[in-house]
Amino acid sequence: MKYSGSCLCKGIQFEIEGKLEPIQICHCEQCRKAQGSAFAANIPVKEAHFHLICGAELLTSFESSKGKHRHFCRHCGSPICSRTDQLPGVIRIRSGTLDNDIDTQPVAHFYVDSKANWFQINDNLPIFKQAFTPDPQDNQD
Repeated sequence: MKYSGSCLCKGIQFEIEGKLEPIQICHCEQCRKAQGSAFAANIPVKEAHFHLICGAELLTSFESSKGKHRHFCRHCGSPICSRTDQLPGVIRIRSGTLDNDIDTQPVAHFYVDSKANWFQINDNLPIFKQAFTPDPQDNQD
């Protein structure tokens, strides 16, 4: 499988090879600020499966916290992906940048302790106060 994606101005274009992981819905304050919305919809992708087709000169980044790099288009501002030093070899693609239909769905809501007070979660996905943890006490279901 191959998926294509791009920024708003189409200056940055990329492809992802392989099956997509489930979408992670993040409600942390940094993701809300970076997206300008209630949450970020992220898809973890192995860096080896991500191929920048064009726009390398437009891709810039911001270190939003120690070791967390958010990559975006310097022309139109579209967020493309993020990387963290804690998870080498993996990037988190912003699902809204994908140009074609995808065969994956959201898996859970994370960092709901800092979600926007004006946004209501109305689905049946698992809800976690912070990041995913195998400890069932952190699940708010």
